Amino acid sequence: MIYLVYLVPLVLVLTWHLRKRETLQAESHVAKAEAEAAGLLEPASLHPVIDPFKCIGCGSCVQACPEQGHHTVLGLIDGKAALVSPSECIGHGACKSACPVDAIQLVFGSEARGVDIPRVSPWFETNVPGIFVAGELGGMGLIRNAIEQGRQAIDEITKRRPRGKTAIDVLIVGAGPAGFSACLGAKEKGVSYLAIEQESLGGCVFQYPRGKLVMTQPATLPLVGKIKFTTAQKEQLLEMWTRVEKEHQLNIRYYESVTAITAVDGHFVVKTTQGEYTAGSVLLAIGRRGTPRKLGVPGEDLSKVVYRLIDPEQYRGRKVIVVGGGDSALEAAASIAEAGGTVILSYRGDAFQRAKPRNRERVAKATSDGQLEVMLNSTLKKITAERVQISLGSVMMEVDNDDVIVNAGGILPTDFLKRVGIDVETKYGTA
Repeated sequence: MIYLVYLVPLVLVLTWHLRKRETLQAESHVAKAEAEAAGLLEPASLHPVIDPFKCIGCGSCVQACPEQGHHTVLGLIDGKAALVSPSECIGHGACKSACPVDAIQLVFGSEARGVDIPRVSPWFETNVPGIFVAGELGGMGLIRNAIEQGRQAIDEITKRRPRGKTAIDVLIVGAGPAGFSACLGAKEKGVSYLAIEQESLGGCVFQYPRGKLVMTQPATLPLVGKIKFTTAQKEQLLEMWTRVEKEHQLNIRYYESVTAITAVDGHFVVKTTQGEYTAGSVLLAIGRRGTPRKLGVPGEDLSKVVYRLIDPEQYRGRKVIVVGGGDSALEAAASIAEAGGTVILSYRGDAFQRAKPRNRERVAKATSDGQLEVMLNSTLKKITAERVQISLGSVMMEVDNDDVIVNAGGILPTDFLKRVGIDVETKYGTA
């Protein structure tokens, strides 16, 4: 009887554990199959590589991943941990810390696709003394990490650069998570600074679709402290940043792009589309996507042409063409259709192979509802105030149109970095 008292709970717990593992493995196989079918096999940021010979299949890494509640990033395949949805990994690194047998290494890029990363020191300084890099440009796509790097970079600049020798102690390029944190850090340290942003507050976050979940872990900002929410949508984060910017009167200039950085007698001359500045140090807190890739067609300079979707509601009742075949294009097209716009999705390829399944499903539903028309193997040739000209196979056609959204990717800033003199290393699955 005594044995039964202890044995029955043990059997129940063991049965529950085995069923849980079976469920996880089944979900992992489904997620892996979906990623493979969509061709989404390349991580965009820092990501784990799991040694199957060391892995004991305990699942600690799966439980530790903060994204698991929103995406199936890590899973169990044949009793071993695996990165089943590589494109969903944004580089938290919690999996490595949670692994009890040190079976996980965090790396950039893969054997199939290299990732260009500027060489930086542990204190974020490049090979050009006085120029620092923080955030997404350095391979860190996670907002919390970018915020922390922006703060740490300013701490190092404060220690190493004598203040007062130039009008600006540090010029910060970019007002995304890293740049925004750096501005607050400079203000906190009493360092003179200026931030240049080619678009709007938030940088890459500003470009995300409406309602997109952008934070899954809390972060700490200089002068502000710990951000209260543990998860946040785009609008929540931007609203908070806007409030903080006004409260602390941050020195940020918008819609201005840096064109050149030159070292001159111990300081830097920074040329922009609006002028020229002299600074003791430069912090590059720009995104990896750089500037939007343009189509190079007549009429692209019209005001009706934009390169990101901000609010789908503004296109309600309008005729919109979205150009592109990636996730951003499919998200934009589906969101506008769902908001009541009439959309044409034009893509030069014959299938949306690299788009996530959920985005393809949204496009398929909007198409069946009659709010969206997909034109594969098509090319936008000309844009006028009231129409667009599209080549569809061998057929040239004109379509009535109010707005054009181009989601054709971005031009990576690698060439710009090399012109500045910064060493760039291509990582093929290395730390």
